[in-house]
Parts: sequence; structure tokens; C-alpha cells
Amino acid sequence: MKGLVFTEFIELVDESFTMETSERMIEMSHLPSGGAYTSVGTYNAQEMITLVSGLSTLTGIPVPDLLKTFGRHLFKRFVSAFPIFFEGIGSAMEFLPRVDDYVHLEVRKLYPDAELPSFSCERPEPGTLVMTYGSKTNLPDLAEGLILGCIDHFGDPVSVKRETGGGNPPETVFTIFPK
Repeated sequence: MKGLVFTEFIELVDESFTMETSERMIEMSHLPSGGAYTSVGTYNAQEMITLVSGLSTLTGIPVPDLLKTFGRHLFKRFVSAFPIFFEGIGSAMEFLPRVDDYVHLEVRKLYPDAELPSFSCERPEPGTLVMTYGSKTNLPDLAEGLILGCIDHFGDPVSVKRETGGGNPPETVFTIFPK
């Protein structure tokens, strides 16, 4: 997992809680990296799971809620850091199908060693988008937060339904449809 994800998570914890909470979370996690991340480095995704679990222990907030909140935060940071991905895009329903075949393609050019999730998209009917998420890291709550962050950003009047499919790790299907 790219260090950018870790540095943004630590920043979110600092902003939402305190720097002391970040420090305690890192100390109690006993991470191979020691919790020292650079945005361009690559780290084991298990460290993110360990950090989020530690934050959950410290705050009492369930891990899925923390990951969704982080996904929303991360989407805002992506908009700020990579504005070119959003040029000419007017809605979440227009942006989301581009994640795998455009955004991830460009990310791989910048970070060839990035392990990115996959999103396959279908439009079973007008106004509805079905996104199937798959990833070795298996963080569907983070993916859901990113999707919700995208919807927040564009202000689309849509809802998201989440279902878990088969596979190992299991695929997660997000259906985005009009409210």
C-alpha cells in the first residue's frame, strides 16, 4: 500500500482526534515500519489494518466506521492532489466508472509498484451503476468511504447499496442508484 494512504490516515487522526492519539495508536501497534511513513514509500497493507484497529480500541469507534470516514477524507485529498482526474467531470456517476480504466492507469504510471484494487462497472439500467470491488487488501469499508466521498464531492442525489459476493477475498458489490 502506498505511503500516501498512511500519511493521510495519520493526518486524519491528528485532525479528528489529537496528535497524542496518533502517537498512542502507533506505539501500541508495534509496526514493522515503526509508523514512520513517506508518501512515496510502499508498506504492508496489514499495517493499515493494525493502525485502524488500534484507533478503534482507543476511541471506541468501530473499524468499519473509521475506514468509511477515512475513505471520505482520502477522496477529498485525491481531489486536491490530483485535480486533473476530475477535469470535465460533472457527477459521481460519470467519474466512478473511470476509476479502473483511467485513474488507476495513471496512478500506475506514477507508482508502478502500487497494489490497487479493481473496480468493474456495469449500468444495468439508466441512472444505476453497479461497481464490483476486488482487492488483495480486502478493505471494502475504505472503498465504500471513497465512493461516498465521491458522491459528496459531486453532490449527486444517489444512494449506495452494498452486498458481499463470493471469492477469496470476497468481492463487494456497490449499487449506486437514484434516491
